Amino acid sequence: MAGQSSLFGADPVSSADASGAYPHAPLATRMRPRTFDEFVGQHRAIGAGTVLRRAVDAGEVPSLILWGPPGSGKTTLAALIAGTSNATFEAVSATSAGVADLRKVVERARERLRTGRRTVLFIDEIHRFNKGQQDAVLPHVENATVTLLGATTENPSFEVNAALLSRSRVIRLEALEAEDLRNLINRALTDAERGLGGQQVVVDPDAIDRLVTLCGGDARIALNSLELAVQAAVADGSGVVRVTAADIEGALQNPALLYDRAGDQHYWLISAFIKSVRGSDPDAAVYWLARMLEAGEDPLFVARRLVILAAEDIGLADPQALSVAVAAQQAAHFIGMPEGFLPLTEATLYLAAAPKSNSVLRAYVAASADVAQTLHQPVPLHLRNAVTGLGRAMGYGTGYRYAHDHEGGVVEQQHLPESLSGKTYYDPSTHGAEAQVAQRLESNREAIARRGDGS
Repeated sequence: MAGQSSLFGADPVSSADASGAYPHAPLATRMRPRTFDEFVGQHRAIGAGTVLRRAVDAGEVPSLILWGPPGSGKTTLAALIAGTSNATFEAVSATSAGVADLRKVVERARERLRTGRRTVLFIDEIHRFNKGQQDAVLPHVENATVTLLGATTENPSFEVNAALLSRSRVIRLEALEAEDLRNLINRALTDAERGLGGQQVVVDPDAIDRLVTLCGGDARIALNSLELAVQAAVADGSGVVRVTAADIEGALQNPALLYDRAGDQHYWLISAFIKSVRGSDPDAAVYWLARMLEAGEDPLFVARRLVILAAEDIGLADPQALSVAVAAQQAAHFIGMPEGFLPLTEATLYLAAAPKSNSVLRAYVAASADVAQTLHQPVPLHLRNAVTGLGRAMGYGTGYRYAHDHEGGVVEQQHLPESLSGKTYYDPSTHGAEAQVAQRLESNREAIARRGDGS
């Protein structure tokens, strides 16, 4: 791998670049792990004893798609995997490379194959390649001209071509856990070669706690923010630099929430929000609402979900819920952000605390299933409007019973197509106001049964 141009420098797994050739590189770059023993976190994906780790240790690197949030170690892991394969490492970024660049890499890979040397092609942010660019890689991955290592922050199921995905193994990386981040921070503070160990730095324990909390599981943010806090802190008379929680907060300023309105976080957070409202947990619901709005989510997107929730998960258990949700949508649209969070929060709390019923959804799903099977069932003659003489001659409207002419406004009459006679779609719950609906429907059935002849 030495001497190969890459995203990581001349040699992505050596320490020379970080501590020697690039002494002024950011701390996160200098502290990049050089071996698997230094790699922190992702134990389920690449930990000792896992299938992938055993394959890598044996030098058998399959084509991989590394999927995870920023700062989870995708780039580092790609470098480490390539370093164990005794193959030449070629790296491109999908933000700047095109098909022509890929062809050059493939030509070099073919030349190496003639001498028995393999090539590992690393494509950073592979989700930014369009279908044509991904298709350009496919045949060369399939015939093993190159081994693909792709890195993406987006769900590969949506962003990577199915054909390319089927020839690769997806490795899911997660945001680093608190303990992993602490290990990285402590290593950076004690490493005199690449880290801050050569300086007289003391970091308050609560400052480390604050850094772990605010960095969102992103190792790059954690280390670079730590370095900035150290650089900004003033040394005391003995030359000791003390970093406080306030210094960490100053270095991070307004930490960006991990969110992409078109990416996985968008769908994960709205899913958590919906399920919290449905689960009658107002505290969790307002938390996820704040997570979305503070990250810049479109408030009207949230409002639309509230309207759907009101009908789908509350329905007639509290008919007022739909009015509250629609009012929140109108208010949020009218006043905009930032104050738009107020009506959205009110609606969220109301819906979360409201009694729940999905009878509206169940009724429609059951009815639509029968519709699919009975698309051409005729409307009963007595229900057809008789607006012409021909219609009346054909029996349209004959025998129709006007409900208001009967006691209680209830009449026994066939309203469904003949083939669906007796079908029941609406099964009211006993929750909230819908319990009264259930009682009323039962009373109607009993009244019709008492009349016997349906008169």
